[in-house]
Amino acid sequence: MSAASVCAVVVTWHPDAAALGAMLQRLLPQVGALVLVDNASVDPAIGELCARDPRINFLPQDTNLGLAAAFNRGIAWARAHDFKHVLLMDQDSLPADTMVAELLRALTELTPHQRIAAVGPRFHDEHDQRDAPFVRIRFPFNRKLRCGADCPERVHCDFLISSGTLIPLEALATIGGMDESLFIDNVDMDWCFRARAQGFALYGVCAARMEHRLGDARRRLPGAPRGVIVHAPQRLFFIMRNRLLLYRRASTPAAWIAQDVPRVLVKLLLFSVLIGPRWRNLRAMLAGLRAGLQGEARIPENMSLQ
Repeated sequence: MSAASVCAVVVTWHPDAAALGAMLQRLLPQVGALVLVDNASVDPAIGELCARDPRINFLPQDTNLGLAAAFNRGIAWARAHDFKHVLLMDQDSLPADTMVAELLRALTELTPHQRIAAVGPRFHDEHDQRDAPFVRIRFPFNRKLRCGADCPERVHCDFLISSGTLIPLEALATIGGMDESLFIDNVDMDWCFRARAQGFALYGVCAARMEHRLGDARRRLPGAPRGVIVHAPQRLFFIMRNRLLLYRRASTPAAWIAQDVPRVLVKLLLFSVLIGPRWRNLRAMLAGLRAGLQGEARIPENMSLQ
C-alpha cells in the first residue's frame, strides 16, 4: 500500500479559511488526491484555496447536505477514480506529517490477519489539552485505553471518530456508506457499529497523530471541571433524535444503549435548565426525542440546519 492509493475526503461548512489552509497543506503531501466537499458555505475563500493546487478536487454543494451525505459524495468520487482507500477528514482536524503513512503501515500489517474496517489516529483534543482515549464499550462503564507505556501500539477498539479514519473502499462496499438520514451526529458511531456487527475490526494507531477539536465551545459548570460541550438548538435536535434512532437498530450494542440513556437524561437537564437559550434548547430536544421515538429520519424543513 502506498500514499498514492489514498484519496482524502474533506468536508467543510463555514470553515476558518486559515485553519483549513493549514490542514490542506499538511495533508496534500500525504495522499494521492484530495476531494473537498463544501456544504454550501458560500465563501469564495474556500474555492480560492482549492484553486491553488491541482490535486484538490473541489465539490461545492448548493445546499447543506449534512456530514454523512458529503462524505458519501467524496467516497463516490474516490471509487470512480480507482482509489483503494479513503481518508475522512473534517475541518477541525490537523494531521501530523506522518499520520497517513502510519495508518497505512498499520493497515498493511493488520489486514492479512483480520477483516479491517478502518484504522484511526490518536488525536489530541484541543479543548481538554490531552490525548483522547480509544474506547471499548462495556457496561456499566467503557474501557478507555490511552496510548503509553502500558498500551499496545495498535488498540483494538469499538469506535473511531470519523475524522482521520482510513477506510479501505473494499470494506465500505460490504459495510455500506454513511447513513445520510442521520445528517451529522452519530454518523461515525453508527458506521462503526455496523462494521463491528458484520465481523470487521477497528484499530486505533498510537503512532498516527492528529490535532482535533471536539465541539464548538465548553461551558464551565460546578462539579464539571472539564466543562460541558455547548451545542446550538439545531444540533441538540439531531443529538437527541439520532440517539433514539440508533437504539432501534440491531447493530447497536445493548451495552452502549444501557449506558447512553442516562446521558440523554443528563443532557436534557443541562440544556433546559443550566445552559441557554434554555427554552429553544428544550423545544429542539423534545422535538428530537419525539422524532426518534417515532422512527422519523426525515430532516425537518423548518429548521436552520448546522
